[in-house]
Amino acid sequence: MNLGWLSKLSAVERKTFFAAFGGLALDSMDTTIYALVTPALIATLSLSRPDAGILASSSLIGTAIGGWIAGIAADKFGRVRVLQFTILLVAVSTFAAAFAHGFWYLLVARAIQGMGYGGEAAVGAVLVAEVVAAGMRGRVAAAIQSGYAVGNALSVALFPVIFGFLSQDMAWRVFFAIGVLPALLVFFVRRFVPESAIFAEQVARGAASKGGAFWTIFTGEHLFKTLVATFFTTGTLGAAYVMITWLPTYLQTGLHLPVAHAAGYLAVNIFGSFVGPIAFGLLADRIGRRKSFMLFLICQALNVAAYTQLPIGQGVTIVLGFLLGALQAGLASGLMPTFAELFPTSIRANGAGFGLSAGRGLGSIVPATVGILSTRMHLGDAMALCAICGYAAAFCAALMLPEQQGIDLRTMATEPSATEGERDGAVERAETIRMERAKP
Repeated sequence: MNLGWLSKLSAVERKTFFAAFGGLALDSMDTTIYALVTPALIATLSLSRPDAGILASSSLIGTAIGGWIAGIAADKFGRVRVLQFTILLVAVSTFAAAFAHGFWYLLVARAIQGMGYGGEAAVGAVLVAEVVAAGMRGRVAAAIQSGYAVGNALSVALFPVIFGFLSQDMAWRVFFAIGVLPALLVFFVRRFVPESAIFAEQVARGAASKGGAFWTIFTGEHLFKTLVATFFTTGTLGAAYVMITWLPTYLQTGLHLPVAHAAGYLAVNIFGSFVGPIAFGLLADRIGRRKSFMLFLICQALNVAAYTQLPIGQGVTIVLGFLLGALQAGLASGLMPTFAELFPTSIRANGAGFGLSAGRGLGSIVPATVGILSTRMHLGDAMALCAICGYAAAFCAALMLPEQQGIDLRTMATEPSATEGERDGAVERAETIRMERAKP
């Protein structure tokens, strides 16, 4: 696993990378806490399984809404300022959940946490795309997604410790209280991470408030890019949600694997989620993001087919679990840097945020479709049908994605109608700001 590119980043680029990586890791830790404590919530707060399902859905809906709203805000008020707010929102809402006394309290806390998580992921990725040099953007932006695996591993590691020393009723409250940790990252971001030079140049020109109306992404040539990004995300994440939601059930009821086997599967899946984005970023910088997407989509479709249609044992599921995590995380890691390259600076976070958020919201319908189909066909067949159709739809959308891997985003600081002189001026001003901020 080659991480030598870290040493090639400037001081500002490294600080921005670690801020986005740390934000996603800590937010991921807070998000996965809910999944781990769900049985305790059901037992101590008298929640039903449908209640637990609604809580999970409220987070997905919040994530979809938060990603777009944060994107619109970031185009108005700056990437760093909104990034700080979204990280704080996740921390405060998770901490507040420690004092929950029933379903409705948790529903609100879960929805707010989802909004913060969706906003942090969208704005952090746009900030990195604008700060990191074009030649390094692919691998750096994709590597941030590995933070999700780190956060997941942290929550899984803390879970047996906390629940081993405290009663069940107290343990889940302490677990949620630990979720305030991301708030500490806000101080790091505020102190060490400067605003994107590209956005700062936009503000200096007085263009931050021009052409940035939220509906701009649905007009002119932007509409096609918005629709393609949304369609691509819907297929990719919809298929991923199928496996995330239904695979544990399928392993136990369809393949009749022992529950103890789940620990090993979870460990290799998390490791795959860490490795996949790094591999995708390196590959994308070599052959382009569109071809990398297509390759990963084909491999993941074959992986799903093997899981659901072939007679496999425990050893094979471990290997496939690693590949599932790696391919799934790799595909997710390329979404935001790709979408950030589709839109000019004035609507970049808005357009990229909507493409990710709307696709995530629409994709959340797919797991429910599996549940409906499984009443008429075998669960494995329903999973395969929905997931492979999702990956096929994403493959078609990838064919329509403009390949702009490595494009200099400073040339997109203006609308397409800008003159060549205006574009050159924007590049020069952004470069001047970047050089001034790179000085010790």
